[in-house]
Amino acid sequence: MQEDKITAYIEALVPQRTKEIEEIENYAHDNDVPIMELVGIESLLQLLRIHKPKTILEIGTAIGYSAIRMADALPNTTIVTVERDEQRYKIAEQNVAKLNKQKQIKLIYGDAFEVENLVEQYGPYDVLFIDAAKSQYRKFFDIYTKQLSDEGIIFTDNVLFHGLVAQSNIESRNVRALVRKINNYNEWLMSHPEYETVILPVGDGIAISKKRR
Repeated sequence: MQEDKITAYIEALVPQRTKEIEEIENYAHDNDVPIMELVGIESLLQLLRIHKPKTILEIGTAIGYSAIRMADALPNTTIVTVERDEQRYKIAEQNVAKLNKQKQIKLIYGDAFEVENLVEQYGPYDVLFIDAAKSQYRKFFDIYTKQLSDEGIIFTDNVLFHGLVAQSNIESRNVRALVRKINNYNEWLMSHPEYETVILPVGDGIAISKKRR
C-alpha cells in the first residue's frame, strides 16, 4: 500500500536513536509490548517541543519508552507517568534508572482510577497524554483533564487503531467491541462542547484536544 511505503520512507529519514533507546524498542518488539510507532512518537515529540510544557502527565507507562523519549526531547520538563501492570512498571523503573532519568520522570504504580490524589500532588499539568486501556479513554479524559493548567493540551494515542475504525467488517467480536468504543470516544471528543480536537493520521492516530476559548 502507498501509505505503508510513505511510512517506511519517513521512518528511514528519522535520525538513529541512542543505543539505549533502540534496546527498549527492540525489547518491546520482541515481547509484544505496545509502544508508540516511530512516526507517531516523533510527531508527538515535535508538537511537545513547540508547546514547551513544564509538566506532562502520562496515563500508561508500559516500559517507559514514551516517557523517556519525552524526557530526552524536553530536558526541563517533568513527566509523571502511571502504570498498573507490575511487571511493566518494574521494567520501566529499570529503564528510567539506566538512562538516569529518575529526577525528571516520576513513576506511579497503580490503577489510574485509584491514584488520582497521588497524581494531583505533582500537578497542575500542561499536557495530558492518554495511552492506556483504549476502552477507558473517556474516563481517563474526564478524570485527569481536571488537573490540566489553563493552556493544557490533551494527546490521545491509538485513536485510529491500525485503521480498524474505518472498517465495517471485523470478524472478531472482541475487536469489534473495542473498535466501537474507540469510535464512540472519537465522536464524543470531536463534538465536545468544551474542547477543540483534531485527529492526525500519524502512527496509530493521535488526537489533539485543547480547551475552547
